[in-house]
Amino acid sequence: MDMQIPKSTSYRALLVSTLAFAANFSVWVLYAVLGIELQQTLQLSATELGLLLSSPMLSGAVLRLPVGLLCESFSPKKLFIWQMLLLLPPLILLKDTETYNGYLLIGLFLGISGVSFTIGIRYVVDWFESKYQGTAMGVFGAGNAGAAITLILAPILIDQFGSQYLGPLYAMGMLFVILLFGFLAPSTPKHIELKRRSDWRLQIEPLKELRVWRFGLYYYFVFGSFLALTLWLPHYYVTAYKMTMSQAMALTLLFVASSSLVRAAGGWLADRYGAKAVNWMVFWVCLVCLFFISYPPTSMVIEGVERDVTISIRVNVWLFTALIFVIGIAQGFGRASVYKAIYEIYPNNMGSVGGTVAMVGALGGCTLPLMFGVIVDWVGVYSACFMLLYGVLALCMLLMYVANQREKHRERVQHAIDINFLER
Repeated sequence: MDMQIPKSTSYRALLVSTLAFAANFSVWVLYAVLGIELQQTLQLSATELGLLLSSPMLSGAVLRLPVGLLCESFSPKKLFIWQMLLLLPPLILLKDTETYNGYLLIGLFLGISGVSFTIGIRYVVDWFESKYQGTAMGVFGAGNAGAAITLILAPILIDQFGSQYLGPLYAMGMLFVILLFGFLAPSTPKHIELKRRSDWRLQIEPLKELRVWRFGLYYYFVFGSFLALTLWLPHYYVTAYKMTMSQAMALTLLFVASSSLVRAAGGWLADRYGAKAVNWMVFWVCLVCLFFISYPPTSMVIEGVERDVTISIRVNVWLFTALIFVIGIAQGFGRASVYKAIYEIYPNNMGSVGGTVAMVGALGGCTLPLMFGVIVDWVGVYSACFMLLYGVLALCMLLMYVANQREKHRERVQHAIDINFLER
């Protein structure tokens, strides 16, 4: 990092890229609101709804790796602008879409918004020194709060103008963001771009390491399940707790906004206490919360001496919301700490390694809503989706524990070799 770059320029790059990411994220989760209305008008099952919600996530996930590689060879600023321009046609065409298959196809094109994270994180890291990377990436990641924009704005626009005009109105907003970013975002200094550019084969070399894919699994939970819950919670509140659409959106907004805004704090904690320690703490907190919200409403009849005693066990909506709130906060910390850990190990491969991890994480936003729908239809219990998340998290924790133990063993062996213990 060139110390001659003014801090004001670095902060401006971080600010405008975060705003652009927030705008893209608001488009990426557009079906979280639109899907509830489409479920009623198109008479969709839970599985069909899950597939619809997954369509933008699928393309957004798959494109993250190739786009990450492009970021190592081309200007991230220019790629960011082109990526946002490609969103305008599908947003405009959303007005004329009427069939389920049509919405699936448009959703795949809207998924282009999902690669904005990969481009933006590559753009941001060039402006800050290593010791500030966790905080900077955490601030940028707070652009996840763009989901809150959609949860607030989309229902209002639907009420005022109708759902058919939601896409074109979003296209107008995206055009404004493109112009704002194009004029205000500073271009990465040439000497930094030339320094980080390398042969694509060198960039994909780290992808052979199992550790990269393990990071991807961690991100699958802390980001993929956050994305899936953002899409699924409105439906869950309406069906499981019989809440109105406005109430469901308000409570989902609480989850999304809190989880997104604490990401900067998660980056600071990772800088201060270490990414590994933050990740482990995040997983334990989420495991405890998921244990309680996974438990389905249960009634038991105990045969007493004189009469039967009925016991009902149920997580009411307020306890559920409180536990989801805690999960969201923990996931916000976890998303920042995972990328801090990646930068510590692969500082020169943030495009390829960061793109790969982002791809695996975003696949959670694609696969989990679909699996939520399938498991709810199959088991017949609303909370079955959280049972699934509990299993995913348990696998993450098991792999992290095994990896940490192996790392400690290697360190002990290396230390023994360094001190030449056999001669003592």
